[in-house]
Amino acid sequence: MTQVKRKVLITGGAGYIGSHAVLACLEAGHDVVVVDNLSTGKRENVSPLCAFVQGDVGDVATMAEVIDTHHVHGVMHFAGSIIVPESIVNPALYYENNTAKTLRLATLAKDKGLKAFIFSSTAVVYAPENKQPLSEGDPKAPISPYGWSKLMSEQMLADLSVASGLAVGVLRYFNVAGSDPQGRTGQSATNATHLIKVACQVITGQRKTLPVFGTDYPTRDGTCIRDYIHVSDLADAHVALLEHLLAGGSNITANCGYGNGDSVLEVIAALERLIDSKLPVDLQPRRPGDCAALVADTAHLKSLLNWQPKFDDLNIIVADALAWERKIVARNE
Repeated sequence: MTQVKRKVLITGGAGYIGSHAVLACLEAGHDVVVVDNLSTGKRENVSPLCAFVQGDVGDVATMAEVIDTHHVHGVMHFAGSIIVPESIVNPALYYENNTAKTLRLATLAKDKGLKAFIFSSTAVVYAPENKQPLSEGDPKAPISPYGWSKLMSEQMLADLSVASGLAVGVLRYFNVAGSDPQGRTGQSATNATHLIKVACQVITGQRKTLPVFGTDYPTRDGTCIRDYIHVSDLADAHVALLEHLLAGGSNITANCGYGNGDSVLEVIAALERLIDSKLPVDLQPRRPGDCAALVADTAHLKSLLNWQPKFDDLNIIVADALAWERKIVARNE
């Protein structure tokens, strides 16, 4: 429990990661106000214990009113677009939603004298040829507009911080998966592209087959390797970072993962063990924007913040994800 209760603005708080961050902030003793336009988020996933405003983070007047009305101390900014192949087809959408709107919100936070601004970034800012695991100082060279939209935002925030003193925290997510172990929220987007989410939709009869994009990568079984982190652990990392910044701590940019790499086929095997059945897999060519492996070096994060993962186990991650998916199906019947 924190010693000082703070008011936290969480953008995209009706979405997957944002709704878990809401729970983590509330459990840490903070007050929360959520702003979400509900384009992909679900209102029912937002805890009833926090305030909710339906609006767009790019609307400066709305955001200014929220900050003033709720006496906000810090921001966790999750709102944005996240689908890599879509960013290749429609880059303008990603530079608007992820970069331009972040600039407007961060500038407002600076002008309003807020004490902390936390930005959700991504592991795909790194150059694909980097050796694994990835450290924060490794070369950056995104291969998609999604990655560039996040890296540009990181640079803007760094520059804004130098010029104004706004405290900034950046967390580069690896592959976020799982759901709240208590079943209060989870990944609810119907058009999700995340492997574990899609696989759970296949198990629950919402999709017929599970596509596997690429089996010829230079990995141990030919499929992509990713560092899967439980969404509740990721949410706890945000709270730890928020409290660090609000206490006057220095800016932090850090990877958020476990340092473990599991291939697509290994994830499928974990799910098959869970349900004691084979999944209908559809092998397809590589998907644009994917790289062979993304695994985090997490030493920096753990050395700077009081953050210890609780759910570092692929079997727990897939079990929680499937439990949530079954809850969605039951709710819609």
